[in-house]
Order: sequence, then structure tokens, then C-alpha cells
Amino acid sequence: MTPAAATSRNAWIDQVKAVACLLIIGHHLAFYGPMSDAARPGAPALVDWFYDYGRMAVQVFLVLGGYLAARGLAPAGAPRATDPMRLIGHRFARLALPYCAALALTILVNEAVREFGFRHESVSDAPTWDQILAHLLLVQSIGGWESLSAGVWYVAIDFQLFALCALWFWLSLRLGGTAQGPDRTSAAPALPTLAQFGVIALGCASLWWWNQAEKLDVWALYFVGAYALGMMAWWAAHSPNVLARCGWLAAMLACGAIALTLEWRDRIALAWAAALALAVCSAVHWPEAWRRARCAPLAWIGQRSYSIFLIHFAVCLLVNAVWSALWPSGIAMNALGMLVAMACSVGAGALLYRGVESRQLSWMRLLSWQAGVLSVGALAIKGLL
Repeated sequence: MTPAAATSRNAWIDQVKAVACLLIIGHHLAFYGPMSDAARPGAPALVDWFYDYGRMAVQVFLVLGGYLAARGLAPAGAPRATDPMRLIGHRFARLALPYCAALALTILVNEAVREFGFRHESVSDAPTWDQILAHLLLVQSIGGWESLSAGVWYVAIDFQLFALCALWFWLSLRLGGTAQGPDRTSAAPALPTLAQFGVIALGCASLWWWNQAEKLDVWALYFVGAYALGMMAWWAAHSPNVLARCGWLAAMLACGAIALTLEWRDRIALAWAAALALAVCSAVHWPEAWRRARCAPLAWIGQRSYSIFLIHFAVCLLVNAVWSALWPSGIAMNALGMLVAMACSVGAGALLYRGVESRQLSWMRLLSWQAGVLSVGALAIKGLL
């Protein structure tokens, strides 16, 4: 992210990202243990809640991803006439730079804790060359390789979703759709554009059919329903008149209601509710004091949420290994360990954000980090770590 982009951030969206990010860390701490196993007797309902429901915060990220993609690709409904491959390449580099840095650290930590005798299902076997290359290309889930870190599947899905939308918007222009002019403040068309109709169709097909087939969960088609709801939320909040906004809200209501009637899914209900809340809250003209009000720590975490998300598994794995060696039992000490792991994840994510994610994008920097992952992987493969 460039400094110019940082000044245009929405503090409220950052705060929502922060809460979702912390919930996902809590889920992985509850899921992988062993600290959560020792701490669970003290608060079984809380640990079980994080275990069962913390991961659903991913749906919020999907909705927000679609919302921000609509803002960047087609803010007024008509797509901008830009080169889709340039956009997709930029997106890949933006995702992959901090991802590669976090991946290298995760491999190092994984090998270190295994070398020092930490035996747990969260510790992976030594990586293979094809496994590492698949991760660098964001195709590890498609090819069935074991993930080197928790949550990296989401990075691949995020890239697929953005690429799918960018290609569809480009194709819609080729099919005769209208492009947005150079003036970014140009008004939205009164009726949905061809590009927007395609987003609605993709969203409905995903929510009504593709999302019910779990074998598709390595592809964007499985998740594009929540992403499309986020895009529709942007257009609902920024349409030129009340009638158009009501039309978008009605489309969102119908799309989600039919999906949940066909098969109730908690994750889709959450995505639907989040998208509707985002559309309504973004459309309301809040008092100036309310719009400026924010929780500074949450806004700070939200701005760094991607880096925190990427690096938290390595940090939690390391803290789990240390606590397992020093305090293998004890409810209070292991509950403290979970809090330490969460705090250290935030701190490590802040360093990753400052040192990698917030820097200017560069293909040479990306190639350097990819080479770093390959080097660390080679040491792990040869047993030199």
C-alpha cells in the first residue's frame, strides 16, 4: 500500500477487520492447542465457541473484500477501462510480498519447534519442493498439497476472486458494456450495467448452487457469493438515488433469502447480514462526530490485519511449543499463554506490515522474498535447520 492509499482508509472498516482478525487468531489457538486443551476446563464454553465459530469471521473478510473491490474496479457500476492483467499482477504482488515473508518465517519456526521436541498435529513434516512452489504460486489447495501455514488458503481464494472480477469486468466491456469515464466522480447509471448484472448472476449461482458443493471450496466459485454481496453493498450505498439503493438492497435480500431457504448455512447467514449492515451503514449520513469516532487500537490493528493474519500461525506455534515445555498443565498459565500468543501475533504482524507490506510494491522485492522462501525451504528439505 502506498502512503497515498493509506490516507484514504476507512477507520470503521479497519475496526471491523481488527475484530475479525482477532477472532480468527482465537479460532486457531483453540483449534490447534495444546494451550487451549489445558485452558479449556476453566472456560469450556468460550474455548468451544472459538473452536466452532471463530473461523466464520472469514466471511466478513470476504464481504469487505468484495466491497473494496467494487470501489476500486467499478465504483459507479461501469468498470474502468484498464488492463486486467496489470491489475491482476498488481494484486498478486501486493498479496504475495508479505505472504512470502510470513511463509519463510513459518517454515523456520516449524522446523525449529520440531527439532526441539515439540510433537503436535499442528507441526508439519519437512516441506517438499513441489509443495513450496505450489505455495509461491498460490495453488497449494487446488493441487491438494498440505498447507505450510494456517489460513494461507484464504490468500489464494482472495487472489482468485479479484482475478475473476477483473476478468469479468474486462469481458463485459468487450461484450458491449459501457466503461466509466476518466472522471472518477461520474454518477452511477440509473440501471445496472452489464458488469453489475454479471456480478449478481455469479453471486446467485454461488450462493444457490456452488457453495453447497464442498468439493469446490478450493475455487473462487465457492466463495464468490459472499464477495458479490460485498460488491452489491458498495453499489447499494453509493447509487445515485433512493430508488436505486432500494433496488440493490432488494436484490441482496432476495439473493440471501433464497440461498438460506435452499440450505441453511451459518457462514452464508453471517455474510448476508454483514453485507446488509455494510450497505445500510455506508448509506446513512452519520453525524460528523460519529463518523470521526473510532477506537484507535482497533483501527491500528485493522490497518495491519493482513500482516497479522499471515504471521499469527508461526507465532502461535512458537508460543505453544514454549508453553508446552515450561507449563504443560495449569488452566491459568495456559490461558495466559493464549493471550501472550495473541499479543505477540499482533506485534509480529505490525513488524511485517512496517517492513514489508507498507513498502512500495516491486517485482524485484517479490522475487527476492520468493528466493528467500526457496532458500529456507531448501535448508528444511536437507535437514539443515
